[in-house]
Amino acid sequence: MDWLWLVLTGVLCLLAGLALGFFIARKTMMNYLKKNPPINEQMLRVMMMQMGQNPSQKKINQMMKAMQRQQDKK
Repeated sequence: MDWLWLVLTGVLCLLAGLALGFFIARKTMMNYLKKNPPINEQMLRVMMMQMGQNPSQKKINQMMKAMQRQQDKK
């Protein structure tokens, strides 16, 4: 009977560790992406120029703010 409790305790600890690890990793990744956004102004400018648009600084600022708002919603 002792081995049954040992196995049950091990399985419960494993499940709790997986759940806790998932949430910690998710929170860490969200903070990393907030501090280091994947797209910056220079990359946005290059993408717009490749699409044939001549971006103004105002347009780039609007797009960066829109992306920031979208990221904050999550």
